Formats: sequence, C-alpha cells, structure tokens
Amino acid sequence: MTPASPLPTVSITRESFLEDVQGRRFTDVVNSPEQPFDAVLELLNDTDAQRRMEESEIHHDRPALAGVIRQLEAHPQIDRALGDKQVQKSKRLRQAIGVAVRIIMEARGWEKTGRKGSLGVRADDAASEARHNKGGLALWFVRAERYKRSDGMPFRSVRQRWRDLEASGSPESRNGKKERRH
Repeated sequence: MTPASPLPTVSITRESFLEDVQGRRFTDVVNSPEQPFDAVLELLNDTDAQRRMEESEIHHDRPALAGVIRQLEAHPQIDRALGDKQVQKSKRLRQAIGVAVRIIMEARGWEKTGRKGSLGVRADDAASEARHNKGGLALWFVRAERYKRSDGMPFRSVRQRWRDLEASGSPESRNGKKERRH
C-alpha cells in the first residue's frame, strides 16, 4: 500500500471547533482573551503543519501532535499560555489543542487508535507550579493521541514486522547466528 495522495488542507474555525462534540466543552479556552486559541488554529490550519502531523504518524511512528509540537511551543503566545502558573488553565489549553488535532486528523481520513504516544518525560515539580517536562520532544505535553488511516496504514510497524519474524522462526543475523535481544 502506498501513502495516500495529499488531501486538501482542513480549515477549522472557532465556530466549527465549538460545533464538535468535544470542542463545545472548551468554550472557556476558545472565548478567553488570555488564551491564544486563534494562534493555535492559525498554526494547525497550515498545509505544511497538517502534512507534518500525518508524516509523524506514517514515517516516525509518533503522535500526530509530534509533527507540530516544536512549532506550537516556539510560538511566544502559546508557550506563555502553556507555562501559565495556573495549572488548570494550561491543562485546558493543552486539551483543546488535542481536540483541534483530532478534528483535523479525522477530516483528513484518520481515526483514533485509543492509544497515547509519548511526547515528554514530566519533571518532578510541585503540582501548584507550571508543569513541564525534563526530557523528550515537548516541554509542555507528556503524551498525545495516536491515529491510523481509516483505509489502512501504508507501512507496518516494527512491532508488527518483529511479530512476523517471530512467527516464522527465530530471526538470524547475516552470519547465521541468532541475534541478541536487548
């Protein structure tokens, strides 16, 4: 199976976001002048950003959000809001970003897998302070939803390929010896 041809860019607005079953739960984020929701939508509505979200799933075996996370966190307004000392406000923005990514991915022919993928390793901070990571790809996000193409993925995962090797017998290296497992 080959990768699908590029789809047209999906454009979501505040209104279409609030029409979504999950999106309507985030009126506080969408309508708050303190939240950079317009900046989030502008970034996620970009053709290249949507291509990177898909490539993140297809070619890098990472959550779609991983394809745009550095760009999101590099945006001064978004970064400032994600680092807000009011933990609940920051959490709500992160959740709303996840919903916006889902809306875009589903409109582009993807569906949720029900699994989360890692984006970072949480630092050991007090719960009352802004929560950030000490490692990984993202500073403010720990994990994000994984997606799969509704019509099937173009490549098999390493795990699937490994299972096939195991089912056909012990994998052998080029010199005929069994490979070491780590």
